[in-house]
Amino acid sequence: MIVLGLEGTAWNLSASLVNDDEVLCEVNSAYVPTSGGIHPRDAAQHFASNVAGVVRQVLNSTDPRSIEGIAFSQGPGLGPCLRIVGTAARAIALRLGVPLVGVNHCIAHIEVERWKTDLSAPIVLYVSGANSQVLSYRQKRYRILGETLDIGIGNCLDKFARSAGLPHPGGPKVERLAQESKKYLLMPYVVKGMDFSFSGIVTAAQEALKSTPLEDICYSFQETAFSMLVEVCERALSQTDKSDLLLAGGVGANNRLQEMLSVMCAERGAHFFAPKPEYLQDNGAMIAYTGLLMLSHGLRTPITASGANPNFRPDEVEVLWIKG
Repeated sequence: MIVLGLEGTAWNLSASLVNDDEVLCEVNSAYVPTSGGIHPRDAAQHFASNVAGVVRQVLNSTDPRSIEGIAFSQGPGLGPCLRIVGTAARAIALRLGVPLVGVNHCIAHIEVERWKTDLSAPIVLYVSGANSQVLSYRQKRYRILGETLDIGIGNCLDKFARSAGLPHPGGPKVERLAQESKKYLLMPYVVKGMDFSFSGIVTAAQEALKSTPLEDICYSFQETAFSMLVEVCERALSQTDKSDLLLAGGVGANNRLQEMLSVMCAERGAHFFAPKPEYLQDNGAMIAYTGLLMLSHGLRTPITASGANPNFRPDEVEVLWIKG
């Protein structure tokens, strides 16, 4: 089966063709804000201006008659962006006369990385701009064991970076500056059971900008926020008696976060997995591959049910393709 996938939840417009074994083609067109963070209307305009060209490049790489399904990111994400991608997906599916399937963006991150790491059902730390969750598969669902009570770790890093005058995206800039310091400043550490909160650490870091070197704040910010995530992941491994931890989502590209999770897993006798950066960031291949799994198990999305779902949670999806 060959499936065309369209990703467009926030900043990266991406189209990809995959089959059961490999990514056949992928074309990206990223939205880069001129200032501040992601502006939903501007991002959607970028998508609207570029989606035809991106899809055309992918279709030119194969015989369109070989495509057996169209998958698209239905949510969660920015509503204006999701609507552009959904409209394009519906048009292509109707034109080619093939099934349409709406994909949960969070689950797509997990599935493409399970595909590339050959894992069955690990504990997953999913960290992106708006989402921060610890998940585990059980009884046909990805169960959310813990999550942020306010903002995602990616938005947390970007919000602080904007306050410090750093360009978007802020996470990589904070990581680079953090490498220049080893001076730790006490910051709010908020873990409540299996959940965590980042709003306090943002406020504390913004306040520290008045009197503290930026590199010291970045170092302390990362050490505190990532320690919270590591604690909850270790608790999840302990409570589920699982031995595999998979890192998913764009913030997962942070080398310090990977190092901290790897050390924790080594001390527990668990195994840590972080895929290649191209599969951590938003990409069309993850939508296409998850769509392939869904279509292979009889799941379809009628046109009437294919509207954007900006608050689409991963535990709403019935997962039929994992056995046991």
